[in-house]
Amino acid sequence: MKLGFGKIRDALKGGAEKNTGEEKKERKEEELEPDRVEEVTMKTKTSEQKSEDASKTESKNEPENEPENEPMIPADRTGARKTGLIFFPAFDWAISPTHPEREERLLYTRDQIFEEGLMDLPQIAEYKPRLADFRDIARVHFCIPDIEAQATIPHRISAGSCLVLADALMRGEVKNAFALVRPPGHHAMTVAHGNRGFCNINNEAILVEYLRKKYGIRRIAIVDTDVHHGDGTQEIFYNDPDVLFISFHQDGRTLFPGSGFVNELGGPKALGRTINIPLPPGTPDEGILYVLDTLVLPILKDFKPELVLNSAGQDNHYTDPLANMRFSAQGYAKLNEKLAPDMAVLEGGYAIQSALPYVNTGIILAMAGLDYSCVKEPDFRPGMFVQAARDRHVLEEIVATQLENWKNRDRLVEAEVAKHGDFYRRKKQIFYDTDMIQEFQEETVRMCPDCQGYVTIDSNAHRSINDTRIFGVSVPIYACASCQAEAREEYRKRLNYPEYEYVYLQDKKADEYRAYNTRKKQETVY
Repeated sequence: MKLGFGKIRDALKGGAEKNTGEEKKERKEEELEPDRVEEVTMKTKTSEQKSEDASKTESKNEPENEPENEPMIPADRTGARKTGLIFFPAFDWAISPTHPEREERLLYTRDQIFEEGLMDLPQIAEYKPRLADFRDIARVHFCIPDIEAQATIPHRISAGSCLVLADALMRGEVKNAFALVRPPGHHAMTVAHGNRGFCNINNEAILVEYLRKKYGIRRIAIVDTDVHHGDGTQEIFYNDPDVLFISFHQDGRTLFPGSGFVNELGGPKALGRTINIPLPPGTPDEGILYVLDTLVLPILKDFKPELVLNSAGQDNHYTDPLANMRFSAQGYAKLNEKLAPDMAVLEGGYAIQSALPYVNTGIILAMAGLDYSCVKEPDFRPGMFVQAARDRHVLEEIVATQLENWKNRDRLVEAEVAKHGDFYRRKKQIFYDTDMIQEFQEETVRMCPDCQGYVTIDSNAHRSINDTRIFGVSVPIYACASCQAEAREEYRKRLNYPEYEYVYLQDKKADEYRAYNTRKKQETVY
């Protein structure tokens, strides 16, 4: 079925030059390139071998607050003219045949975009996906019992597609990029016992840590535009002052996952770097764009990130079956034009025919700098959704509150840090709605005066037939040498605690990741 986008072709004739023979040749050569699939190497060692290896690692001389190994220098993108795209619909992955999160989410969109000729525009460069390496996933997650149990091949390709586009961006081949992939990931937290909110692993977080390790990118902003609060991404970077996380979403009192309120501002040393904007149900284009103009863009300008990433959920649309918002395809395109993210990663969006083809087309055109004015849903009429006066007042109060929090962030950090001694602890309960797992966590953050400190997580998951308790230790990439050594010692010590089935080490500074099975007394090194 044609979407009636014939006007797009007419609108683009003036602005989109025809492919030259050279460009066509370039595209053909790209299509013939074999998929770049990185094979994973894993080693299993006994506890005696691992102790020796750990000692060798700690004896290295490391500059304080700098990651090991020199990162690659990103290329200058000022001359780049193309928008990079990857389509990966994950044909062989679905929670169930009739579940909203299924391959049709992208198949209908892909077919229409190809049919309308968007992929033939000289402003678009299509890339092929690849598998994410196990190490890429281990930089972010403690997967229970192991990575293979939580990250299927489609999950690894979805995450790997983001890394392909990240490389293209950093090499200066494209000016920006959009990963149209599934499964999504923004509800997946550091510890992954199973699927929650349709997510097993967090594509955006894997992308961030990859950019940091490979290219030395430090200050990154993530703007989550999904209708559901990006609680997984928030949790992963909650104690990281170098990652600004902004999420606007339908009020958590009315929608899964029931979080994302204005008082969730970040850990003690990262207060104000988490900005939540809970929107009243029924908020239309006007309200969301008001929040973008008066709150999100001013904060981004002040934060001065090296990169802006967009968790591009499309379930704020007025036809989405899982939410209650009133955003349109034109609104999404305008948001993208104003936000101008360096890279967008698809998250939710479940109105397969009535929303996704229009929204995706609008976003692609906006990212490519092309005219999107003719992209409209058949039933959409300007002015059909109006911002309620009461809701406008709510939005104004949220904007004022969060601007004040942002303005006072350094003072908030100073006051909060003074309340704690050497460690900050918080307890959490996390529900896996898809797999029906109830998790209880205690997170401990080392309040180091020289770096953001390492983190430990004691996690106990209750399932219907058995419980699993694990202990994870995470060392940030810019940890000081003292925190790195202390964290590694904490890992070694916990290997002898029989109450844990698995113990994990996530040393981002050394780019070393270990998972120890206490029953089998075997360690996997990624």
